[in-house]
Amino acid sequence: MKKALIAMSGGVDSSVAALLIKEQGFDAVGTTMKLYDNEDAGISKENTCCSLDDIADARAVCNRLGIPYYVFNFRENFNEQVIERFIKAYENGSTPNPCIDCNRYIKFDRLMRRMYELEMDYVVTGHYARIEQSDNGRFLLKKAVDESKDQSYVLYSLTQEQLSHTLFPLGNLTKPEVRQLAEKSGFINAKKHDSQDICFVPNGKYAEFIEQYTGKEYPDGDFVDLDGKILGTHKGIIRYTIGQRKGLGLALPAPMYVCRKDLDNNKVILGSNDDLFSKELYANDVNLISVKEINEPMRVLAKVRYNQKEQPATVEQLDADTIHVIFDEPQRAICDGQAVVLYDGDTVVGGATIINSALLK
Repeated sequence: MKKALIAMSGGVDSSVAALLIKEQGFDAVGTTMKLYDNEDAGISKENTCCSLDDIADARAVCNRLGIPYYVFNFRENFNEQVIERFIKAYENGSTPNPCIDCNRYIKFDRLMRRMYELEMDYVVTGHYARIEQSDNGRFLLKKAVDESKDQSYVLYSLTQEQLSHTLFPLGNLTKPEVRQLAEKSGFINAKKHDSQDICFVPNGKYAEFIEQYTGKEYPDGDFVDLDGKILGTHKGIIRYTIGQRKGLGLALPAPMYVCRKDLDNNKVILGSNDDLFSKELYANDVNLISVKEINEPMRVLAKVRYNQKEQPATVEQLDADTIHVIFDEPQRAICDGQAVVLYDGDTVVGGATIINSALLK
């Protein structure tokens, strides 16, 4: 009998994933990863996952399914690989995606290593995505059937080895179907709301979290336009992201947006909405899934943020670790630090981290 280690957040998705895996005849074990102390992050347990309430919900589901349940403490790994990367990205003027880092360094690295240690066969999560094996034996990551819930974007870093030991039971289901299964099974969390924010910053106040976590103060500096004219004073460079208009605290004759950040001179550069558009980007830390390498310019669909619809583009691989993507049409507010993920239909070709998005009119 195959053995499956199920990552359970206390939410409805991972609970139904456990249900389906049990029904498929796996020897299943549920686990919640303890990633941080809510008190350390300055947040209350009512507003986030990984709380005692979430652990209780996950344990209740496992008890109902009759499967063992454990809590694994990965706090040190999470601090180093997710929270500190998150902070460093903002300090370096980038816009991070900690959900991608959590998948890459915690769920499908640290948890998978625990799976091997326990001599189990698969890690199971409640992600909405699909894994298939091609005729040539290569494992493919594909979009979920319910595209409104598809999470393939945040899973692009999965390797062939990881894909071969991962199961996504929800990939062929819609969210309403998942909730129906939870209700039918009498799960305590069947109507539980989905978490929307970054788990360790549930109030969305990233700068406040960074200041509290690091104990640093990030100095004020100048807002300037593209010609260098001073427009006002910003409240610390970590508080601003590319494309931002609200919260600048400026009275301007026309709307202006954050276009760039000059870290060396502690300046935030503002421009018009038109100044945010770019047709190309460079990205590194490449992970390819459907192909081993891109030997010639390749037509793809690409997206540069989680909620964006994929856009037609051409990608060229410059070396083992760098790609150059040129979009057919200019894209708005491409942010360094975010992921560009490439698709061929509903199949993920691969992805990388954006490192240089020269803004072109």
